[in-house]
Amino acid sequence: MTRGLRSERGFTLVELLISMTIMVGITAAIFSIADPARGTFKQQPEVSDMQQRLRVGTSYMANDLMMAGAGAPAGGTLMGSLMNFFAPVQPIRTGMIASDLGQGIFYRPDAITIMYVPPNAPQTSVVDPMPQPSSELKVTDQPNCPHSSPLCGFHEGQRVIIFDETGSFDDMTLTQIQESPLHLQHNKAIPGNTLSKRYDVGSQIAVIEQRTFYRNAATNQLMLYDGDQRDAAIVDNVVGLAFEYFGDPRPAFVLKPATDPVGPWTTYGPRPPALGATPYDMDPWEYGPGGNCIFQVDGGTGLQVPRLPDLAPNSQGLVQMDEDMLSDGPFCPNSTSASRFDADLLRIRKIGVVLRVQVASSELRGPAGVLFRNAGTGFSSRMMVADQEIRFEVTPRNFNLGR
Repeated sequence: MTRGLRSERGFTLVELLISMTIMVGITAAIFSIADPARGTFKQQPEVSDMQQRLRVGTSYMANDLMMAGAGAPAGGTLMGSLMNFFAPVQPIRTGMIASDLGQGIFYRPDAITIMYVPPNAPQTSVVDPMPQPSSELKVTDQPNCPHSSPLCGFHEGQRVIIFDETGSFDDMTLTQIQESPLHLQHNKAIPGNTLSKRYDVGSQIAVIEQRTFYRNAATNQLMLYDGDQRDAAIVDNVVGLAFEYFGDPRPAFVLKPATDPVGPWTTYGPRPPALGATPYDMDPWEYGPGGNCIFQVDGGTGLQVPRLPDLAPNSQGLVQMDEDMLSDGPFCPNSTSASRFDADLLRIRKIGVVLRVQVASSELRGPAGVLFRNAGTGFSSRMMVADQEIRFEVTPRNFNLGR
């Protein structure tokens, strides 16, 4: 019995170490095979989310850019594309809150404001000049409305725009509709936000869609502002947003005399006053009799000729317009108006957009650089997801009616 027990042998320490080493090696091999699958499982939802955010941002902006400048379908001499009267695309934030114009800013690479009159939008016109400032506008009745409700298309809370032939415009929100008398009350009478001028009889009023897209650098969000009181985040983890502008190299030309009752009078932009005349309600009128922000009177011939230069003589191709070109004047309707804009904005025919998003999880981002705008905590290249960027261009249909 004693001899039998002594013959039973176990594992030596060396054997245990060898077996453990083999086991660890096999386990490591298994994990090395499974780890990429785990990384892919974690990456793919994030990649899909990034692509979805790009689709949402692109869709929002492209749809509104395509409609930019759509004007009133009826309005006498003020019907047609808005670009014949003022710049419906501006490279800034405009509206009632934190307007860049109030701070003397005329260009931001990461912001754009778009205005257009939606189809079948109600519209009217000023029937009696109003004092400035004023909380209401006296207007004509709305066509095709019942006698009991002559302004049936308008209601409180709508964004509307008023504009005329001088290049002046103001956006506002309706606060009350008075059917009798025919008055539209608005919020532009609050201190610091009065109308830019006293609009004359015939000035057009129409409901508009006003969209300002910009990037909130503090929260990395693509924001949408409605021009009144509402800012909304539409896309998260946006680390880059830039807008580019391409314009007609040719200056605007006069097509018909200003006294002709039927337009169009110019190739683009507001028509100038009649020779020898100035807008009576714009005092002082800095461009002289017969001139405006895009036309001047030639001293030799006495004719109205372009004020803006030809950006590319003998060329029909669009020219990319930089910050200096879009913020150095001349300004419409003049350089002192509260709603002034650079006359070169009337040249815009195409808009480019660059949108860049990052992965939401910082574990999937590496050091800041070419691949990552913001640094993350990731350390394995197999687990990292680089920022994604998209660039697209939109040619607003209402900016290219004559091309």
